[in-house]
Amino acid sequence: MGKVYDDGTITLYQGDAWQVLQTLPDNTVDGIITDTPYSSGAVTIAGKQAPPSVKYQNTGTVKQYPEMLGDGKDQRGFLACAVMWLSEAWRVARNGAQVLVFTDWRQLPTVTDALQAAGFFWRGIVIWNKRCGRPVLGEFRRDCEFIVYGSKGRYKPFTRRCLPCIYSHAANPAKRLHISGKPLPLLIDLMEIVAPGGTVLDPFAGGGTTAQAAKETGRKCITIELSAEYAEIATNSFIKSA
Repeated sequence: MGKVYDDGTITLYQGDAWQVLQTLPDNTVDGIITDTPYSSGAVTIAGKQAPPSVKYQNTGTVKQYPEMLGDGKDQRGFLACAVMWLSEAWRVARNGAQVLVFTDWRQLPTVTDALQAAGFFWRGIVIWNKRCGRPVLGEFRRDCEFIVYGSKGRYKPFTRRCLPCIYSHAANPAKRLHISGKPLPLLIDLMEIVAPGGTVLDPFAGGGTTAQAAKETGRKCITIELSAEYAEIATNSFIKSA
């Protein structure tokens, strides 16, 4: 447990997000972009507590990933945990910093509540069209996931561009390092909310995609991962891209 990688641009801690966040100083990051375990993918608590490899992968999937930790919470546990880490993230963020938190349709209301309970202003929702949702006969195709965004106090724009509310990037299982990893081009697009040359915080590193996007856009990243296996995977990817 503790800092396992630091190249001057990316700093990776292996450990519990809430515990590690408590060790970081106030007002030191310029934005927060993270993809937390959804604790979703089912309706019943038994379904929620099934292994992520069962919930989030089709039967017969060839590529296997280490299990994602922290994904089996019930609704109250998920909310409590979200408020805890978001409250520490609020403290660590500079005034005006924006926060982006990935979620799915089931957890969308809870994430918006947690964001506000932690002290952030809720500013809206961004849509990620992943172009690979499972078809549902007679219903709307579930092609989208969501990004709840807010700010610490009044936000400070760092671009003159009017950013879209819908991003369309195909999910590519062949390239991802984490069972629920997001496309690198999507994270690169989202980096526009962070000050150029600034520091982004990602308390749930997974395979390290947010950190890679920060580095590729000239920013720094402080990131945390609970799973020792995924921390090692992320570290190896940082070393290879150095």
